Amino acid sequence: MLPLQQLARGVAANMHTVFSDIDDTLTTDGRLTPPAYAALDELRRAGLRVILITGRPAGWCDHIARMWPVDAVIGENGAFYCWHDDAARSLRCRHLLGDAERAANTGKLASVRDTILREVPGCAVASDQFCRLYDLAIDFCEDVPALPQAAVERIVDLMEGAGMTAKVSSIHVNGWFGQYDKLSMAHLLLRERYGLELAQERERCMFVGDSPNDAPMFAYLPHAVGVANVAAFAERMEALPAYVTPSRGGAGFAELAQALIGARR
Repeated sequence: MLPLQQLARGVAANMHTVFSDIDDTLTTDGRLTPPAYAALDELRRAGLRVILITGRPAGWCDHIARMWPVDAVIGENGAFYCWHDDAARSLRCRHLLGDAERAANTGKLASVRDTILREVPGCAVASDQFCRLYDLAIDFCEDVPALPQAAVERIVDLMEGAGMTAKVSSIHVNGWFGQYDKLSMAHLLLRERYGLELAQERERCMFVGDSPNDAPMFAYLPHAVGVANVAAFAERMEALPAYVTPSRGGAGFAELAQALIGARR
């Protein structure tokens, strides 16, 4: 990973879309800081499209799409995207699965949940599980004492053994039935909402993240950026970002925003 300062000014000036993770990328120690929130607004005012991609649940994404200065939100690790239609004064959502298929998965998710809670002492169902539509989120360090890596890997093994896709974030293990991820939904969103093919726009789209579930985006986008705390996961990442910010969390995101905005000037 190269220092952010080595991102070429011409490359930065050419960006039109910033995709960003939320937890420990926009947030710092679980809080959204004023500089990070302001950076979202400043990016949009500078003419950049801002799309958040998160493992957080549908209920959070509803609020974020309505209230935050962003163009769209991809939620539950790629299960849907939503945006606020300002002209119609309405929230719009694009789901991958219908109500019937989601309902059919509910029982299977509950069975896996019970197995994990029984087999992995100290973990817990994530506090935001009540507003999820697609996945099971197991907390290993957000509201519980941090578990050892072996426990996190055991959670992943149990999910995968049940036929689920499992991804590790900085705070949760998320599992779901299906083969989608953050990257697949980023392709779909750009195509359906903006008439753009991500495969043709890779040099003009940037992703910012921090943890293993961001690896598909890091691998696909040549100018992806990690905030400084990505270094804590380096040995467990299938792919690393091209650049890393000097600071961690929201401060690092704000540093990236200023680099992009400065290049556009």
